[in-house]
Amino acid sequence: MLNGTIAPNFSLYSSDKEKVTLSDLIGNENILILFFPQAFTGVCTKELCSVRDHIKDYQNLSATVIGISVDSVFTLAKYKQDEDLNFMLLSDFNKEVSSMYGSIYESFTDMGMKGVSKRSAFIIDKQGVIQYEEILESAGDIPNFDAINEKLKSLK
Repeated sequence: MLNGTIAPNFSLYSSDKEKVTLSDLIGNENILILFFPQAFTGVCTKELCSVRDHIKDYQNLSATVIGISVDSVFTLAKYKQDEDLNFMLLSDFNKEVSSMYGSIYESFTDMGMKGVSKRSAFIIDKQGVIQYEEILESAGDIPNFDAINEKLKSLK
């Protein structure tokens, strides 16, 4: 469990092919990181489109939202465009960050896919400390956004 510890730093490329480093984002706002298994799948689209539709709520809670999956930057760019997602998507193509955060399936689905991000949520405060951690074993489940929003309110 990482809750209460300094968030592991990372650098990943965004769907816009820009390098994003976590430590550069810490300090201004709280950060909500959402790991998700795969772009263009039903539950992921439902989750991320819900976040898209409520992005003003996160902005009002001084939170930057970041979605991370093992999809390529090219796949994420198309997904972001198709779903009109209004927050950053980062590619963990090499599975390093998902692993650091304990958010990786050794085996995903009956098709034997290995190394897919587990659906999970982390809130990192302005000091870089993880204040909320939720790692779901079932890819069909969605994080508890009521609990996430309550934690963000308490950090505002």
